[in-house]
Amino acid sequence: MKVHTGKVRMPLQKLFARQIFDSRGNPTVEVDLVTDQGLFRAAVPSGASTGVHEALELRDNEKENYMGKGVRKAVENINKIIVPELLKQNFEATQQNEIDEFMLKLDGTENKSKLGANAILGVSLAVCKAGAAKKGVPLYKHIADLAGNKTLILPVPAFNVINGGSHAGNKLAMQEFMILPTGAASFTEAMKMGCEVYHNLKSVIKEKFGLDATAVGDEGGFAPNIQNNKDGLILIKDAIEKAGYTGKVEIGMDVAASEFFKDGMYDLDFKNPNADKCSRVSQDKLIGIYQEFMKEFPVVSIEDPFDQDHWEAWTGFTSKVNIQVVGDDLTVTNPKRIQTAIEKKACNCLLLKVNQIGTVTESIQAHLLAKQAGWGTMVSHRSGETEDTFIADLVVGLCTGQIKTGAPCRSERLAKYNQILRIEEELGSKAQYAGKNFRKPL
Repeated sequence: MKVHTGKVRMPLQKLFARQIFDSRGNPTVEVDLVTDQGLFRAAVPSGASTGVHEALELRDNEKENYMGKGVRKAVENINKIIVPELLKQNFEATQQNEIDEFMLKLDGTENKSKLGANAILGVSLAVCKAGAAKKGVPLYKHIADLAGNKTLILPVPAFNVINGGSHAGNKLAMQEFMILPTGAASFTEAMKMGCEVYHNLKSVIKEKFGLDATAVGDEGGFAPNIQNNKDGLILIKDAIEKAGYTGKVEIGMDVAASEFFKDGMYDLDFKNPNADKCSRVSQDKLIGIYQEFMKEFPVVSIEDPFDQDHWEAWTGFTSKVNIQVVGDDLTVTNPKRIQTAIEKKACNCLLLKVNQIGTVTESIQAHLLAKQAGWGTMVSHRSGETEDTFIADLVVGLCTGQIKTGAPCRSERLAKYNQILRIEEELGSKAQYAGKNFRKPL
């Protein structure tokens, strides 16, 4: 009798994590997964203005190493805890839900503080890429299947062209001023519009403030030393006009108001250590400022207009306006927070950041919960990014119709936009661009 001595081939053959660097020069987690189909690699992004309700990004906190930002512990948690346990299970890479569920049980905490959301996410992303290869389909198609989508839609890019807040060294309180080429006919044309407005903005800023004002922030946007938020909008309006796209390119903002909420007031000069108390405004005054912006400029989306726990301000504002009100620090891609926001009618759009929640499965669930409530979803990068393009496939597969992943500048930002261009090319005549329907593309 012939005895078979060959090894049983396991669907997930090898998993290994390492520490690499993000776009800010801080350590982050990278995971390699080997299956019969080859090697699948995923890297985890990291935020600067993080909401207090986010899943825990595990850092080593050793002051003498990388200013406390090392991720050796998270890497160790993958290699010594997740890998041995996961490989015992004989999962197929296509079993995204089961694998994510397994890791959540292994961690056992509410906010993934035992293993770290950055450890769990690295594995979850790599598995998703391997699952697509196992099925022999593109990653965006695999994600569409996981979310139950039959249609594929290319998003409107929201380019962050002026940086303020925690992302820049200027005095500007509000964090991001974005342009959305909603009047484009395709993603390719949207990229052309975005790039041309960006380059025109550079010359407008250079003319007004000099060459040193065209230095860029963490996400590739310019960071001129202006303090008045309205000045940022004027610069963008001028650049849109100069590029010849008035009416075709609209404006979005990420205020990140939690960053400057102090004692029930909003400090619009929070980066100045000698700020005068009169720079602090009430929620009503702030609502008035937003309404003025909406009247004077083509503002179609405002993210985090109030502090992450200032529910009544959110609800009051959302009931008064017909633009998109996006929850980021408010909702942190967390189904429990999203549910509360739905009940309180606090906003009408979810900002989806995979590392805020920590698994692909929960990210999809968060989007579906928002969609069920009639909200929009905007997929987002983080300010500390890597060259990983996962979210480009995610936004097409989930058909959210909108993505923000920085200015058309810096390779870690362009990597995502370039991947969507490839997807559009691959879809050919089936390619649909969200355009003016970016809030509800399906």
